[in-house]
Amino acid sequence: MEQQGNRARKVVKPHVVEEWVGKVYTAICILVLVVTIGAIVYFVSSRGLTTFIKDGVSLSGLLGGLKWDPEADIPLYGALPFIFGSFSTSLLAALIAAPLGVCAAVFMTQIMPGIGKRILQPVIELLAGIPSVVFGFVGLSVIVPALRSIFPGQGIGIAAGAIVLSLMILPTITTIATDALAGLSAGLKEGSYALGATRWQTIYRIVIPTTLPALLTGVVLGMSRAFGEALAVQMVIGNSPHIPHSLFESASTLTSVITLDMGNTVMGSAHNNALWSLALILLAMTFVFVFVVRFLERRKNR
Repeated sequence: MEQQGNRARKVVKPHVVEEWVGKVYTAICILVLVVTIGAIVYFVSSRGLTTFIKDGVSLSGLLGGLKWDPEADIPLYGALPFIFGSFSTSLLAALIAAPLGVCAAVFMTQIMPGIGKRILQPVIELLAGIPSVVFGFVGLSVIVPALRSIFPGQGIGIAAGAIVLSLMILPTITTIATDALAGLSAGLKEGSYALGATRWQTIYRIVIPTTLPALLTGVVLGMSRAFGEALAVQMVIGNSPHIPHSLFESASTLTSVITLDMGNTVMGSAHNNALWSLALILLAMTFVFVFVVRFLERRKNR
């Protein structure tokens, strides 16, 4: 009996050690993530708020100003054209990519699942691995000349940036929509068919409404990526610091002005601090997108 008890303790002890090692390792990873996120938020916030605390720029002047000229005798820090450019390109990109992504997901899961899993889904997921500069180059060499030949203007502007961004966020929306539709209970569709509904009636009256929160989550995540994209948009939007009057006029975004000007400013100068304030706006919008996704996930769980 004593030998059996010793053997049991020898067997249990390694499992206890492994459990504690796993707990400690997990706690360290969580701590590193929390510290990293906290450090990023603190660094960007401390630099971005310096514009208002030290340089005397008003929040309303930054968010609502129409003129951006930090090097003038009387510096102007109006970021509204950049905010407008970021929101307009992101919203238009979502409007273009969302229907395409959802329709592709419906085709791959509800209409032709065999071909979708073997051919279409790997091709769409392959788009996610293409670098941003490649999308920008394609936009500059294909999309911009096409828009120039059809519409008035030089082809660069909000429309070109939105089309490029829609291609970039299409894999995100399609993948999330595909997972949501594939995870739908088969009993719902079978019940709809049993009541005499056709396949299309089942899709747009049962499948789409049931998975709508998950589909919207994919759209919001796609918009989040589009809002923070810099290089691809910078290559096709024109980078002009004003609010355009049409989709085919040159504009600029928060990310493009930061990447273009940050390397040409002195750390701690008013111009540099204003760029950090733009980065703070981007960070705040990232948190907004995260909160929206969490809200949609709660609706899905209900």
